[in-house]
Amino acid sequence: MLQIDFTPEETSHLHYERYHHPHPKVQKKMEVLYLKSQGITHKEICRLCQISKTTLTKYIRQYQSGGVEGLKNLGYQGQPSHLNQHADSFKEYFESHPVSTVAEASAVIERLTGIKRSPTQIRAFLKRLGLRCLKVGFIPGKTVEEKKIAEQETYREEQLEPLLKSASALEKAVFFVDAAHFVHRAYLGFLWCLTRTFICSPSGRKRFNVLGAVNAISKEIITVTNETYINSESLCQLLFKLANLGLNIPVTIILDNARYQKCQLVQGYAKELGIELLYLPSYSPQLNLIERLWRFVRNECLYSKYYSDFSDFKLAIANCIATANTNQKEKLDSLLALNFQSFKKVKVLAA
Repeated sequence: MLQIDFTPEETSHLHYERYHHPHPKVQKKMEVLYLKSQGITHKEICRLCQISKTTLTKYIRQYQSGGVEGLKNLGYQGQPSHLNQHADSFKEYFESHPVSTVAEASAVIERLTGIKRSPTQIRAFLKRLGLRCLKVGFIPGKTVEEKKIAEQETYREEQLEPLLKSASALEKAVFFVDAAHFVHRAYLGFLWCLTRTFICSPSGRKRFNVLGAVNAISKEIITVTNETYINSESLCQLLFKLANLGLNIPVTIILDNARYQKCQLVQGYAKELGIELLYLPSYSPQLNLIERLWRFVRNECLYSKYYSDFSDFKLAIANCIATANTNQKEKLDSLLALNFQSFKKVKVLAA
């Protein structure tokens, strides 16, 4: 019998790898050597693992020469893929013409080369090229213009970041302001389930409007809500709430260029209350921190949730917002970190 003196560390390593290594054949090798480390006879190991004496001897020799790492060597030779000779050209092609599915990629490859492969082989080829299946993001159309990108970068560097630095030093209170309109309907999300699940959908005729302000540093959330429309009067109500927080430091609110937010009523009332209005460049939702809060609310209490009554729908949203900075503080602090998307180097899909 081939004798091996196993150290406790080697035995522990074999025990771990026989369950956790991703390749089943390597798992079997680890199992064989682990059983041998426990003093099981070769005949019994062959019976338990359903292998021949020759295979057992081969595994033991691999372990003697290379240890646990030697057992991980599968030794497959295989034939090089005929697609490899087209790797560079297809990497360039898919970089400028991304596809949605493996089937679409397979059709493109067959059309251009005449080579037909299974979906599994095509997927492996795409991964060898360095491609990954990533969700497409979106940006407002005019944001990609070079002039607009430069305007956003200037705003971020010269106005937004110095203002947030003052807020971090508690020299100013900075709030990001925006409105969200939550329609009473089905919000379809993803669920881990055995079969596809359906939820009922309300009519969508009612909506719950929330005009919110989130403190850039403390993440405190102030809201004004209604079921009709958000307008200049709604914003004046929010300004009044902010002015009465008793902060004792200058207050600045950052908001977009909606018409009702730039009207004379709002600007005059803000001046009367001593609140500075700082407007974002147009087409710049990525610079408004509160946009992430609305996404947080939809994820937490709307996606894949059904509310038969509009009152329950409103209550769920209101409770989510009211408790976000207490019950979900760690998650909210991470989501509302003061990092902002730049579009200087992003890839934009051509029409």
